[in-house]
Amino acid sequence: FEQLELPEAEYNLDVGSGTHAEQTGKMMMGVEKVLRREEPDVVLVEGDTNTVLAGALAAVKLGVKVGHVEAGLRSYDREMPEEVNRVLADHCSDLLFAPTEKSRRILLGEGVPGDRIFVTGNTVVDAVYQNLEIAEKRDGVHSHLGIREGGYFLVTVHRQENVDDEKRFRGILEGLGMAQEGFGVQVVYPIHPRAKKQLSVFGLEANGVMFVEPLDYLEFLQLESRAKLVLTDSGGVQEEACVLGVPCVTLRYNTERPETLQVGANVLAGTEPYEIVDKAKFMLQTGNSWETPFGDGRAAVRIVDVLRERFA
Repeated sequence: FEQLELPEAEYNLDVGSGTHAEQTGKMMMGVEKVLRREEPDVVLVEGDTNTVLAGALAAVKLGVKVGHVEAGLRSYDREMPEEVNRVLADHCSDLLFAPTEKSRRILLGEGVPGDRIFVTGNTVVDAVYQNLEIAEKRDGVHSHLGIREGGYFLVTVHRQENVDDEKRFRGILEGLGMAQEGFGVQVVYPIHPRAKKQLSVFGLEANGVMFVEPLDYLEFLQLESRAKLVLTDSGGVQEEACVLGVPCVTLRYNTERPETLQVGANVLAGTEPYEIVDKAKFMLQTGNSWETPFGDGRAAVRIVDVLRERFA
């Protein structure tokens, strides 16, 4: 909050880690208490986390209107907990703020009435534009890590279906090592605690990969904006890389951000080592002349305009 110059949160539910059911249940109980106290006209939930599902369900059960930001995203992979959260949040929301025309069409195809859907662009563009300026005023993370701007690949791997599966995780790490050797660049991986734990559980090694401790958002944004290539299993990072003009290789077999594929900013590689290297080579040769499909950085303004029209 301090880094992004935001006011402190008024409530902290202190839910912590746990199973999906434990987290969602505890959050619903906590959110319900807040909603009863505050009596809002509308609750906004953004994204696809357990928090989103808990907030949406708690609100709708109390008869409070719900607006889902980033509505209509689909990977069509129900093994992803996030996909279940997205679908359920969309179908209990009253206002659906779709980032693109494609996501609007998906919602219409699932029977959501058109007068509930608003194409606004994605708030990730707003966030990147606003916070990159703040990030670039800070001391350089590149010098701190001893890496050269534009001379490294940036990696994020954290999804349950990748890091909890030994074969997939091993394949990704082998592919990263091969990429480091083949392209002669540093491969920087700020490792998520979950992934770090599984690395130890499976006894895996990653030759040629530079592991670093998790970074704060602004440090990560600095690294991401100056990377030669991004390799990730994160949906948000796929979008950010697209906005920043950095080629992206997605370490999954599907994506809920197909627009990044359509404009040529991203490609799916899966988790097989040789495929990761091939797709990295392809993206490095592609260039970065695409236009971002996620809007102009004014998504939040459009969302607020809709809310004022409906609830003012």
